[in-house]
Amino acid sequence: MAARASAPDDATRAALMQAFFDAGAQGVHEDGDRLVTHFPPGTDLDVVKQVLRAADAQVSVETADVPPVDWTEAWKGSLDAHQVGSLVVTPPWLADRYDAARTIVIDPGMAFGTGEHGTTRGVMRLLDGVLRAGDTVADLGAGSAVLAIAAAKLGAARVFAIELDEEAIPNALENVERNGVTSVVHVFQGDAGVLLPLVAPVRVVVANIISSVLETLLPGIAAALTPDGAAILSGILREERPHMLAVLERDGWQVTAEDEEDIWWSVAITRR
Repeated sequence: MAARASAPDDATRAALMQAFFDAGAQGVHEDGDRLVTHFPPGTDLDVVKQVLRAADAQVSVETADVPPVDWTEAWKGSLDAHQVGSLVVTPPWLADRYDAARTIVIDPGMAFGTGEHGTTRGVMRLLDGVLRAGDTVADLGAGSAVLAIAAAKLGAARVFAIELDEEAIPNALENVERNGVTSVVHVFQGDAGVLLPLVAPVRVVVANIISSVLETLLPGIAAALTPDGAAILSGILREERPHMLAVLERDGWQVTAEDEEDIWWSVAITRR
């Protein structure tokens, strides 16, 4: 059973959204100036309307019967596998379609990085041209460890996945094990600026973090790299490109490759 209510302004929208939840809705979708939700069969719609009208006496409510849907499974239909460079990133239920050696299986349940984001894909495309077999890699802001796993699949001998958010760590460890790279990828919880010097030297650093944090990390990245090392930066808006190029030039970096997707810019750099 579906219900829809008009919410022309922010205050009304907030009140009606709370009223939907009070009436038993498990989730509410905003569709322009309307709020849409589903109720289980047998819900008393008269009670729902009373709750909504208590929040907004002028509310317009529409209801309709809809087929029952198992939302615990239906959401999976919105996720797909992604071919990114020479690798595929896929949710577990699609993994058997692809070559395991070139496939990264990420459970999207925790949403710390599933390959759905342009910044992740930007790093992976650049990594194809930067990584050499046998490299040591540091992944800063590792999240789900998708990029660390990508480095392992591309031939890295050792990867340090460093993530500040302790809630992301169990998901990262799970993904590393699921992808069979526990002997290569080592997950650490802590501040990248503190931990990076402890795992140095590395030949490649990848950092998918907001640009303001990247700027603060650049001196540490430079110090951690081997003389022939390279870094890949992402999490940068396309409109921030001129500023970041100026920062890189100032700090003695040279750009070797760039990648753009939607609003995002990623860049591979080496020391001059």
